Parts: sequence; structure tokens; C-alpha cells
Amino acid sequence: MRTAPAATPPAQGSESEMIGRIAAGDRAAFVWLMRRYNQKLYRTARSILRDDAEAEDAVQEAWLIAFRSLHGFRGDATLSTWLVRIAVNESLQRLRKRKREAEIIRLGHGDDFVGDDLEATMDDSLTGRPEHAALRAETRRLLEAKMDLLPEAFRTVFMLRAVEEMSVQETAAALGIPEPTVRSRFFRARGLLREALALEMDIAVQDAFAFAGARCDRIVANVLARLDALQADDA
Repeated sequence: MRTAPAATPPAQGSESEMIGRIAAGDRAAFVWLMRRYNQKLYRTARSILRDDAEAEDAVQEAWLIAFRSLHGFRGDATLSTWLVRIAVNESLQRLRKRKREAEIIRLGHGDDFVGDDLEATMDDSLTGRPEHAALRAETRRLLEAKMDLLPEAFRTVFMLRAVEEMSVQETAAALGIPEPTVRSRFFRARGLLREALALEMDIAVQDAFAFAGARCDRIVANVLARLDALQADDA
């Protein structure tokens, strides 16, 4: 596989100037453009396809489509929006193809998978996967860690009410506190947990489907290699 050249920002210019440079064969400008928008396109494709490898393939194809269509870009939308639309269209096309193939496979089973059997099979395919078990375990560990950080009075009430599913009356009796206190502490505990988990999510969202590095290099290199092959065929 050919190694993609390093991405160095080209001289400042308008989007139309950038497109003109790429259309004129400026490979460095195209590499810079890919590296600038690779993560956005990948996250877009990944959100539709829910598959890392297929999302990468979709992004590569989207770049080739964009390269061949640059002459048709009229600036009705921003370049970023235009590229995202191409990635969305490519991803949706792949998703439709996947669904058609799944439908053919399902029909090929005849009456072997119908009604409750089919529903059970679908549920098992989702919940029985190791990655789903790992995700649930990681979510549980995160929740437990945040619960440990709650003030003791709140933590105990939350444990009894939410985890042990004790009633307000039972919790009040167990802790020797008034029922209104149970309600207020439970409400406050849930609020603190939401805030803590929301903060974790805000941080995690920034790193969702981490992209920089090997994945970005791989997409750039593959697009360049395919582009070279296409141009060689046209020559």
C-alpha cells in the first residue's frame, strides 16, 4: 500500500480556489482536504452503517465520488456540507443494499424462521454478542464509580430506592429518616448522577469513534491508490 504524503495546510484561499487546485492535479491539496474532513465523514458514515470497516469503505468511495464531481460543485452549500451529503448518500446506498441482502437471506429460509422464532433469533443476535456484554459491564462500572462519589446520605438512599427497589416508606423506616427526606435525597442523588454521567458523556463524545492516526492514514492512502488506478485506466 502506498504511504500517503504528510498533510500540510495549503496556502489560505477560498473553497473555490481549493477546488481549482485539486482539479488542476494538486495532490497535496487533496490530501489536506481529506485529512481535514475525514473524521466528519467517517462519523457520519459510521452513524448510518454502525460498522467500522464498512464506514471506512463508504468514506473512501465518497472521496472518489467527490473528486470526480468537484467540477460540478457550485457553492450552493459549503464544501463541508456537500462532502457530508455525498458520504450520507453512499452510506444509505450501502445500507439499502445490506437490507436487500438480508431480506434475500431471510426469504431463503422459507418458513423456518417465522413469528416468535424470528424475534428470538434477532434478540439473541443483539444481546448475546460479547461486545454488548462488555458494553453493559463498562456502563455498570461507570455508574458504580459515580455512585461511590455521591455523599453518603444520598448514596444510601439511592442504593435502597433505585438498586434495591425499596419503597419510600421502607427506605425511611430502614434509615430512620422522614419520608420527605427520602424523597428529597433520592431526587438529589439522581440529579448528581445525571450531572456526573452527562459530564462523562460530553467528554466521551469528543472522542467517539476515534479517528486520527491509523484510520485516517489508511483512508487517505487507499483513496490515493484507487485514484492512481483510475487515472491510469483513463490514460
